Amino acid sequence: MIYKQTLLNPQDHLWAFLGAFVGIASIGYIQSLFLEEMPNLFLIGSFGASAVLVYGAPNSPLAQPRNLIGGHLVSAIVGVTIALLITDKELSWLSSSLAVSSAIVLMQITKTMHPPGGATALIAVIGGEKIRDLKYLYIVSPVLTGVVILFSVGLFVNNLSKDRKYPL
Repeated sequence: MIYKQTLLNPQDHLWAFLGAFVGIASIGYIQSLFLEEMPNLFLIGSFGASAVLVYGAPNSPLAQPRNLIGGHLVSAIVGVTIALLITDKELSWLSSSLAVSSAIVLMQITKTMHPPGGATALIAVIGGEKIRDLKYLYIVSPVLTGVVILFSVGLFVNNLSKDRKYPL
């Protein structure tokens, strides 16, 4: 299958909406049920960008499971490591730039390029005390937990139509 930059079938809009809605709603709903009183969160900004790829462009190489899961995990590891090494808030410009640029290079090396991973690395260093306090747990929750939910919903929704196939 060849990647199509623009999906022309109007039915694809419905599938993209349904997938993104169910994926993001699932993460948010689980957070509201179980994590209200815990100093944790499931829903981070980079998941919105992942939803665009997984549900809006499911045939993109950047939306495939290796990239979705691996890109977020590599980037989360990088982001947390940088956040732990550079703790001075006045150097957030340095930690931010190091986290994103290092995440890009490591995604390239590991062949897990997923553009929202850059945001995952950035969130680890600028995401506030709630995120910083998680340290390496950030990799498991919210990152791994969230991408597994996005992937699972993508696997289900993107294969409901005979015209869509995920993963490729």
